[in-house]
Amino acid sequence: MGTIRDMTGTAGSATTVRVALIGRGIGPSRTPRMHMAEGAALGFDYRYELMDAEASPELCFEQLVDRARVAGLAGVNVTYPFKREALALVDRASDAARRVGAVNTIVFSERGLEGHNTDYWGFAQAMRQGLPGASLDTVVLVGAGGAGGAVAHSLADLGAGRLLIHDRDAASAEGLAEAVNAAAGRAIAERLDDVGAGLGAADGVVNATPVGMAKLPGSPVEPSLLDPRHWVADIVYFPLETELLAAARARGCATLDGGRMAIFQAARAFELFTGATPDAERMRASFHAAAEATA
Repeated sequence: MGTIRDMTGTAGSATTVRVALIGRGIGPSRTPRMHMAEGAALGFDYRYELMDAEASPELCFEQLVDRARVAGLAGVNVTYPFKREALALVDRASDAARRVGAVNTIVFSERGLEGHNTDYWGFAQAMRQGLPGASLDTVVLVGAGGAGGAVAHSLADLGAGRLLIHDRDAASAEGLAEAVNAAAGRAIAERLDDVGAGLGAADGVVNATPVGMAKLPGSPVEPSLLDPRHWVADIVYFPLETELLAAARARGCATLDGGRMAIFQAARAFELFTGATPDAERMRASFHAAAEATA
C-alpha cells in the first residue's frame, strides 16, 4: 500500500470511514483536513488519505482506484488530471457527471463504482455566495477540461446568456460548447479563439485550468486585458491568491477565489461517502485553518 499516505492518527471506537484523493502533485491539498475535521465533529473515525500518481508512476489511474477499493475504502475523490478518465471507468454515473463529462467523486458500493460530479454544484454555490448579483450576460471561460465542464454547465444553469469557451485544444472547447447547448436546450455557448476579443464583450471570466497552481505558476489571461468592470473567478485554491486574482484585484475587478468551490464540492462529497449531512460553514473554518497552518 505504498501509494497511500494516511493523514490521521490512531483509530478510535467510532465508525471508521476511509477515503482518499487521487491526483497528481496533490501533497498541498487542504481537502483531507476539511473531511477529517468534519468527520470528527460528526462522530466518525474519518481517515482521508492521499494517493499521488507522482509517487507511483508505474501505476495507471485505474490501478490506483482498484488499490483503494481493495483496501476497503468507502470511495475516492478524483482531481487533475484524471476527472474525465474517471467517467469512463465507473459502472454508473450521476446525471451531473454524465452532463459534465467528468467524475470527481467515486463511491465504492456493492453495485460497483458510482461516479459523481460535486464540482458542478460546488461552483454554482460559490458564485451565489461569493459573487452575488454578478452579471452573466457574457462570460469567458478559460479551460474546457474536467473542471471546465463543471463550470460551464453551472454557468448555464445560473442563467449565463452567452458563454465563450477558450482552450488550447480548440476541439475540446468546441465539444464542450456543443454539450452545454444540448443540455441547455438553447445556443448559449461557443468556442472562443481570441480571449482578448472575448473579454472586450464580456462581463466576467473564469479560469478553469490548473495555471496558477503553486507548481504551475502564471496567469491564463493577460492582465492587461482586464478592466474594472470585469468580475474574475479562479478555481485554483492553492494558492488562494493566484497571479490572475492578484492582477484582477489590482485593476479593480471583483474576484472569487477557488476556496469556496473547494469547500462546497468537498461538503457534497463528504455526504456521498458517509450519508451524513456536513456543516459547510464548519468545513470552511477547517479549510482556512489549514491555510494558516501551511502559510
